[in-house]
Amino acid sequence: MAAFSKVGAYLKNAWAKEPVIVASFAIGILAVLAPLVSPYTKYTTMMNRAVPYTYPVPVRDDGNMPDIPCHPCDKEGPSLEWLKNF
Repeated sequence: MAAFSKVGAYLKNAWAKEPVIVASFAIGILAVLAPLVSPYTKYTTMMNRAVPYTYPVPVRDDGNMPDIPCHPCDKEGPSLEWLKNF
């Protein structure tokens, strides 16, 4: 409990002497922490997982390639159904 009072006294003293520096540090800390608690981060992560980084090269299917999907969306993986229902 004594540590909080020391930190509080230090911040009060720093604010009295250099409010611009204290405010800039507070804004910097807020800028670092805001994306971690933002709800947009969750949806951005979900969209990035659903979109592939590399797009497959089209392959001519001769009927003898069962392991190659006919369309990139036919493969199993994350989908964007949650975005349609949003």
